[in-house]
Amino acid sequence: MMKFDKDKLIIGAAGPVLALVTSFVLTVLVLLATGLDPIEPIRLMIENAEYTDIQVLIVNQTGIYYLAALAVAIGFRMNLFNIGVDGQYRLAAMVSALVGASVELPGPLHILLIVLVAMLTGAFWSGIAGLLKTTRGVSEVVSTIMLNAIATSLVAWLILPKNFGVQPEGSNNLTTGEISESGWFPGIDMGEGNGVIYGFTFVALALGVVYWFVLNRTRFGFDLRATGASESAAQASGVDAKKMILTSMLLSGALAGLSGMPTLLGESHTYSLDFPVGVGFTAITIALLGRNHPVGILFAALLFAFLDKASSSLDTAGYPKEITQIMQGIIVIAVVVSYELVRRYGLRRQQQKVGEELAAGGAIKTEADKEVSA
Repeated sequence: MMKFDKDKLIIGAAGPVLALVTSFVLTVLVLLATGLDPIEPIRLMIENAEYTDIQVLIVNQTGIYYLAALAVAIGFRMNLFNIGVDGQYRLAAMVSALVGASVELPGPLHILLIVLVAMLTGAFWSGIAGLLKTTRGVSEVVSTIMLNAIATSLVAWLILPKNFGVQPEGSNNLTTGEISESGWFPGIDMGEGNGVIYGFTFVALALGVVYWFVLNRTRFGFDLRATGASESAAQASGVDAKKMILTSMLLSGALAGLSGMPTLLGESHTYSLDFPVGVGFTAITIALLGRNHPVGILFAALLFAFLDKASSSLDTAGYPKEITQIMQGIIVIAVVVSYELVRRYGLRRQQQKVGEELAAGGAIKTEADKEVSA
């Protein structure tokens, strides 16, 4: 029979709960300070979420955030901070869209080619940071930030009409050309006017299961977690720490590359100037809030998707949509502060338990000595 550690469960849940409660309270205070009703915007968002079309948008956005957050979480479990997920995501979407629009293949092969190109592109871009880390000791924080900027410029150059881009007639937008229908990933049609749930959303959920299994039930996952906990201890036990760092960065980049697939294969079928941006940075907060656990990340991704999509009509009711951005920003701060408070409490609680066990052991020894003496 499985035995649950009550203290561990409470400490694990305390961080996210404290962060969410704190962010809610601070958001209410901000709204009160500006003279706005602090409860009405939340009520409006909940009402909006009751509409099927908004629910579809929330589910689709959840899948995108989930993939990006898993990419961040792999780095975190390795004690690596991959800030470059956004650049890896955009560059992978751009290159895979170019390849997808330039070939004609049977349906499954066409989709598979696009997905593989996205994974390889993301892995390649994150692998640069991994190589710099393992061969030159360059911090992945610095290198991935710089690679984000390079990715932005590279995408802007690639999409120019004189290079690989296409400018539709009568439009100022630039695209990579449309992927033929054989390269579209089938979804679930929710009825006229309600939209389609991206089929790749279910792939994202399946990858969450794979993420959990690999990290918790395989030797590779154990080595990864061990290296993240203590690189020197892992090396002493025979683990090649540099190899694990590079492998983790490659896997993180591959997942980041997949983050653009729900949108690319399920809706846009092309990469253009209005392709969603900022996904990778939001994913960092989601991974932190979800404690790098696939279930926690899923709920955190759902929350952020709700804040993004259910706030679309706030401005028509006289409330700025930026309220949700304020709440998301406060969550970032609250996560950092609350997790540190919970960590300190956990250390004190652990020390207290050790003290209680030592005291209990001493009492037992005293009783035993008395019995021997008698």
